[in-house]
Amino acid sequence: MTKPRTRTLAHLPTTIWLPGPHDAQTSPPAPAVLPDWALNKIRTEFTHRPGRTPAPLLRLAIGDTGPGMDARTPCITEVGISRETSTRSPAKPVILTEVHPDTLPATEPNTSYGPHDQGALDDGWPGFFHRAHRLLRGNGLLLLATRQRRDSDQLTDPLGLLVASARTAGFRYLQHIVIVHGHAIGDRIVPAPPHEAPPGLIHSDLLVLRAEGSRP
Repeated sequence: MTKPRTRTLAHLPTTIWLPGPHDAQTSPPAPAVLPDWALNKIRTEFTHRPGRTPAPLLRLAIGDTGPGMDARTPCITEVGISRETSTRSPAKPVILTEVHPDTLPATEPNTSYGPHDQGALDDGWPGFFHRAHRLLRGNGLLLLATRQRRDSDQLTDPLGLLVASARTAGFRYLQHIVIVHGHAIGDRIVPAPPHEAPPGLIHSDLLVLRAEGSRP
């Protein structure tokens, strides 16, 4: 008699990043959410490629998702140069998007376009993810940094809605990184939250998303 097969759900890996003993906990200006030490770690983990040209890092800080958001979103392009490999073809960029909690969605995103339009003309998060996928399709990485917020003493966690929008656009959710705003001293963590963060919030979230294939 054959035993029935049980399906095991794959769990996404969760990683915790703590600052080093000499890393300063400076509060980034809004709409950015990450301290400098975390940005340095992102450069090391996601753009450096041994023996190959470092991938360009495109840093976006989204302050609103109204019509024309692309024109208002500041973008900093960081290009790493390797003397040994600078003549090779450029690598696909890594996009780091920092999202201030005030711009996060509160409801399930909707798209007003059909499957062939891919929602690229939509406002808000659906349109953003579709436009990012067009740039990164073929295994490019989108890093999405944000944190929770409190509304009338209610904790709001937007990660599920953001992941839903990203998957609709063709991204695969690979990893969740918890970036701690605090220092480890002995067996405890001393909080050092950003200035504008609600009381008790000592971490930001970094989602790692991969743009798979090409959309029809």
